[in-house]
Amino acid sequence: MAIKKETVTEVRHWSDKTFTFKTTRDNGFRFKNGEFAMMGIDRTDGKRVLRAYSMASANYEDHLEWLSIKISDGLLTSELQNIQVGDQVLINNKSTGTLVIDYLKPGRNLYLVATGTGLAPFLSIIRDFETYEKFDRVILTHTVQKQDELVYREFLEDYNSTSPVTQDKFFYFNTLTQQEWPRQGRITNWFFDHKIEEHLQLEKYDHTQDKMMICGSQGLNSDLMDWLETAGAQEGNTSTPGDFVIEKAFVQR
Repeated sequence: MAIKKETVTEVRHWSDKTFTFKTTRDNGFRFKNGEFAMMGIDRTDGKRVLRAYSMASANYEDHLEWLSIKISDGLLTSELQNIQVGDQVLINNKSTGTLVIDYLKPGRNLYLVATGTGLAPFLSIIRDFETYEKFDRVILTHTVQKQDELVYREFLEDYNSTSPVTQDKFFYFNTLTQQEWPRQGRITNWFFDHKIEEHLQLEKYDHTQDKMMICGSQGLNSDLMDWLETAGAQEGNTSTPGDFVIEKAFVQR
């Protein structure tokens, strides 16, 4: 396993639950947008701990960006949340993952469905020019409990006007589950009741034309997969592009 040490160049704490940081990037590290790598630290007690983390930065950028939760007793995140500029993290230079647009058939609308830190892989995908070549519209949904957990919110709300790649095809849709908000509730209910299409003034979801990427809690992943497969949608993989893909690798601690 090729482990490289990278230096932290920027840290931002969004809430008591989430933080992001940027690091340097080894010239030999290559990945597809949406993939993840094993990233971690050498703990103060001498233990080396690595976990699967998606790259939030695009594969053409000269730095790496990471989004993480904070867990007070987590084997990794209890110490990782205290990193500062100049500290070092460990990165395995081998990337993998199922959230790659090549594993989907081309279509009309691409829905990127995230809860919590599941947003990370989609931050790289929406920066990819090819995403907008393959789909007519790209809809990123992000569901969290409270407003301060809506990381990158201002960036995403303004993304069409600031990005050179979206061609005004990008939509950002967030919901909260534990706080008053214009869009409340689990994102699954917005899909099952077809309220999200009505809100965004888009066509009703049709798996033969629309595709979906999912990165969230186990419950979200399972509920959406059941909904899609009941309608006849096929899961995509490395050998056969399908109607949806789900990342199941993340359990951060």
